[in-house]
Amino acid sequence: MAVEAFKQLFGNFAQPGTVEFISVRPKRLEDVRTLDAVQAVPDGGLEGDRYRSPGGSRQVTLIQAEHLQAMGSYLGKESADPRLTRRNIVVKGINLLALKGQQFQIGEAVLEYSGECHPCSRMEENFGLGGYNAMRGHGGITAKVIHGGLIRVGDAVFVVSKKDTDTRK
Repeated sequence: MAVEAFKQLFGNFAQPGTVEFISVRPKRLEDVRTLDAVQAVPDGGLEGDRYRSPGGSRQVTLIQAEHLQAMGSYLGKESADPRLTRRNIVVKGINLLALKGQQFQIGEAVLEYSGECHPCSRMEENFGLGGYNAMRGHGGITAKVIHGGLIRVGDAVFVVSKKDTDTRK
């Protein structure tokens, strides 16, 4: 398959995703606050979240609901509690890693994939023995806020533009 044809596949999604859960982390080590809606601030993150960092690449963290089920399975449970992951947004129905090199819209906001979000040692504390390893490969992604706006539970998640993506990376 030619490289250009392969690159085109990166923009194909069977369906948009859906926001299932929203939270912010007001302070380090403090419990997350669960919300029905949150304001995304251009180049600044989410209102009320401690990671409000202009110019930073980790302004918003996202994880897949499907991965919470996988993590739960590894922990001997039905699903992992999204609050314990300390991620901002849980989405269902779209592969977050497939958003690499993409800008995507959630509600009124446009975000840009900025990297993978690997677990920290706190996951062992939050989930118990094996929590860190249960989350490995399932930690989600980080994103930057390109255009601010309101994000609500139930909002669609879909690609709005592709950056130049090199398929060899």
